Amino acid sequence: MPLSRQRRFPRSRASVRAARVFVHQVLSDWDRVDRLDDIELCVSELATNALLHGVPPGRQYCVTLTLDGPLVRLAVRDTGDHPVPACPPSPDACSGRGLFLARELADDLGITEHPVGKTVWATFKTESPTGAL
Repeated sequence: MPLSRQRRFPRSRASVRAARVFVHQVLSDWDRVDRLDDIELCVSELATNALLHGVPPGRQYCVTLTLDGPLVRLAVRDTGDHPVPACPPSPDACSGRGLFLARELADDLGITEHPVGKTVWATFKTESPTGAL
């Protein structure tokens, strides 16, 4: 049966660091740290995107981690109506690369639209802990 943990974060820049700490703690608890750097970077990018483009004032975003066998699924859900960019930024753009960076680091990445908001998710194949069945 899959394991799952989630936490809501306020619409503040400090919450991005808190989301990284949450991810670090959960993956350490699950002894799935072989992709920790990739997953922490992705949660930073996805949480920042949620703050800048997806979380209306006064609302929160939610970070969920799910462990199902060797797969870790990271999901960031917001309640905004700002669409996810379909095209990569131009080479001289100063921002806009976070989602494309996450796509390169993750084994799979997708977007699930909801009646209110969206979830951007990424999956990562991890190695079983030493001695695990």
